[in-house]
Amino acid sequence: MLRRLYDWTLEKAAHRHAERWLAAISFIESSFFPIPPDVVLGPMCLARPDKAFRYALICTIASVAGALLGYAIGMFLFDTVGQWIIGLYGLEKEFAGFADSFNDQGWAIVLLAGFTPLPFKVITIAAGATGLPLHVLVIAAILSRAARFFLVAALLWKFGPPMQRLIDRHFALLTSLFGVLMVGGFVAVKYLI
Repeated sequence: MLRRLYDWTLEKAAHRHAERWLAAISFIESSFFPIPPDVVLGPMCLARPDKAFRYALICTIASVAGALLGYAIGMFLFDTVGQWIIGLYGLEKEFAGFADSFNDQGWAIVLLAGFTPLPFKVITIAAGATGLPLHVLVIAAILSRAARFFLVAALLWKFGPPMQRLIDRHFALLTSLFGVLMVGGFVAVKYLI
């Protein structure tokens, strides 16, 4: 099933609406969607390496805009939507203790979560719920998300064909590794909080 999704994504990378889908996924991932945009960004960069940096820019802008939605959820809708999303990750108990100290290290946490497989939406919601200054969130999100997406784009632009052959050859292993990283990100947030 994942192989078909990968092939479908490569095919859609040349579609006229591919950039819109990339932007939409990047936006919603920063506030509530569990799947990171790398799942779409990678195949799109492989299919069109000439547009890799454009795709990274789209991901960055949309992701930071999505972080603002996550912040708004935390600030204005935490008691309903925010707690529901935190509950999806099983972090209800840990969140109270985490919220007390979040603003002391919030910028570093946003930087870390924006660059790693940590669930970024939990951090953006926490930023709003704890009143982290908005400019701190925006600057940290821009730095970390741009670093992450432009690194992916640069690697795929430079090493695209060999990387695509590697992915094609070891698809099952790489998707398993990606799954482990995703689960590890959720576990790390649970223990960070």
